[in-house]
Amino acid sequence: MKQFIKIFILILAGIIFLGTFVFLYQKSQPQKTTYELLTPQIMDLIQTTVVTGKIEPRDEVAIKPQISGIISDVCKEAGETISKGEIIAKVKVIPELGQLNSAESRVRLAKINESQATTDLERMEKLYERELISSEEYEKVLLSTKQAREELQTAQDNLEIVKEGITKNSASFSSTLIRSTINGLILDIPIKVGNSVIMSNTFNDGTTIATVADMNDLIFRGNIDETEVGKIKEGIPLTITLGAIQDMRFNAVLEYISPKSIGVNGANQFEIKAAIDIPDSITVRSGYSANAIINLQMAQQVLSIPESALEFKEDSTFVYILTDSIPTQQFERRYVKTGVSDGINIEIKQGLTLNEQVRGLKKNL
Repeated sequence: MKQFIKIFILILAGIIFLGTFVFLYQKSQPQKTTYELLTPQIMDLIQTTVVTGKIEPRDEVAIKPQISGIISDVCKEAGETISKGEIIAKVKVIPELGQLNSAESRVRLAKINESQATTDLERMEKLYERELISSEEYEKVLLSTKQAREELQTAQDNLEIVKEGITKNSASFSSTLIRSTINGLILDIPIKVGNSVIMSNTFNDGTTIATVADMNDLIFRGNIDETEVGKIKEGIPLTITLGAIQDMRFNAVLEYISPKSIGVNGANQFEIKAAIDIPDSITVRSGYSANAIINLQMAQQVLSIPESALEFKEDSTFVYILTDSIPTQQFERRYVKTGVSDGINIEIKQGLTLNEQVRGLKKNL
């Protein structure tokens, strides 16, 4: 029985040794490598780039008050259409105490002067009727009286403006009524009844009452890299896709390329604007994210191969040309001059003919 076990162990060891030897032998044998063969083709190539940006109205106006005060009424809401001259909100003036005292004092003084001038005029009229004074003297007193009355009216109007921000004679031109300056759509009304507002002047931008825009005239605004800006010019067509309407494309025309670059994440980019054509049946909102597809270069009916077949070394480009396939594939490294690329295929301007085959991806057998 022991002898049988010894024989079994020896046989098992021999099998393991032989299997290991065969495995190592097979592993040491060189694998036969073959490559996919690519044939050059004649095709049209278009090099494109995608510029990210957003859609916005060409004309967007911030409506600001011409007087400081408190919002007493808001007549419109965001999303409503509005015509030029329509009232958006009303402002109640809160008079400043110093200005109010000054205006009231001016009115009191003007009343005194007007009362004295009226008395003088009545006295001079009696003398003039008796021909005791000349016409020239009478006319001077009459002029002074008219001036005093005009000053009184001006002082009273000024007091009304200080108190109410409006006079009875100029109600239609009141600065307390905030009106739209253009026809369009109200994009935003950031104020509410009771909010304090500041007038727009040289030293202060003022409080924005509303933002109004003409949504019938939209543009695409985005930034293009400095490596590509030299390949575009005003007037070229663009194709616009919107993030909110992904199944549609819109035509656009490039209108503006900024003459000055801006830094974006360490790269120099140039702002571009394009007029976009939106059908009336499509609703596009201000601020939609969008992509603009721009054709940078085009080559028609040129010799091309897949860009993956190229080998790049420094500033030169090479391909491997099939010279023999028996018993194994043999290739020759050759310099080629390239042209337009669409990201998949690339134009070969020099170094390759239509009937030659190019080495592609490696396949292990």
